[in-house]
Amino acid sequence: MSARWLAPLLIALAVVSALGVAYSVHEARRLTDRAQQLQREQARLETRWGQLLLEHSTWGSYARVERLARDELGMKLPQNDERVLIRP
Repeated sequence: MSARWLAPLLIALAVVSALGVAYSVHEARRLTDRAQQLQREQARLETRWGQLLLEHSTWGSYARVERLARDELGMKLPQNDERVLIRP
């Protein structure tokens, strides 16, 4: 290879390298932004999950179920004379 081709070849390689660096930086920034978006979404979903767990425990509490059974369904604890013992 002659010396007159060496300078243009090195310049072309430097340009290609610079474009590669620019693309890599752009891609890293894009992926960093996406990671931050996903972290925000994860935090939002974790907050919602906590709210749903609290709601679940509230709706299924024994006191609430007993109150609904008594008030809405007219249920009550049986008296001693209303109990029946069944033996196998």
